[in-house]
Amino acid sequence: MAGPDIGKRLAVAGVGIPAGLALIYVGGWPLGAVLTIIAILGAREFYGIAEAGGAQPFARIGAISSGALVLFATQYPRIEALALMGWGVVLGVGLLSLALSVFGRWPDGKPLASSSSTVLGILYTGGTVAFVPLLWNLPELGGGAGPLGSWAGPALVLFPIVVTWFGDSGAYFAGYRFGKTKLIPAVSPGKTVAGSVGGFVASALAGGLLGGLVLDQIPVFGIGAIEGALLGIVLGGVAQVADLAESVLKREAGVKDSSNLLPGHGGILDRFDSIYFSVPLTFAFLVVRAALL
Repeated sequence: MAGPDIGKRLAVAGVGIPAGLALIYVGGWPLGAVLTIIAILGAREFYGIAEAGGAQPFARIGAISSGALVLFATQYPRIEALALMGWGVVLGVGLLSLALSVFGRWPDGKPLASSSSTVLGILYTGGTVAFVPLLWNLPELGGGAGPLGSWAGPALVLFPIVVTWFGDSGAYFAGYRFGKTKLIPAVSPGKTVAGSVGGFVASALAGGLLGGLVLDQIPVFGIGAIEGALLGIVLGGVAQVADLAESVLKREAGVKDSSNLLPGHGGILDRFDSIYFSVPLTFAFLVVRAALL
């Protein structure tokens, strides 16, 4: 059983990784369009999980709003603009879904769970993915890309992605080789303490290497090896919590994968759950660091 599954995973990765690298390098609307699709599909999966758990979210409104946030961030890649748009969308959809619950969800449709899950789905999928264009455009706000040239923005986007994936790989191999003690069996029975430690180590190494060899060449928003390693440790921990958080949602709903969209990987949420957390955190760290220096 493991052989075919691994083959599917490698096949998807063989296509997805080169395509993803190309899109991240190009940036702009090509990247924004794909991110919008990812946000919409992720939102649909989230609402599917919520429905399996007994809620009745307004999935169409939520999915459209999730994609709209990413489109807006692509057009206006500034945190001030996204904050204004995000607040408007969340407030508007929150009030709209609560009002619609009066007519479409009461008395047996769980109006509280339905309206709140609608808003959470927007924040969890579109609100987080919208930080990718913001991160890509940070070098421009710093006055230039520096020696990396056209690779500066892509390098900032790739940092949390690569660190997260290295952490996932380190956790997998350490857990497979040394894992005996379960981490939180009630949430995710397959995760072990050794795997968690391996994930932290791999994330720190990846962050240190990328910081020292690549990101330190970016003016204003660049970081060196030590900061990269420290940020890698933080991202490693956040990624593990993000993975466990999605596991909690799926276990409550009684589903194994968020969907079967990606053969061998599950769905959008299964593949990008950790990145949903790590990209906004990386953006926040770089912006706050630059403001304090």
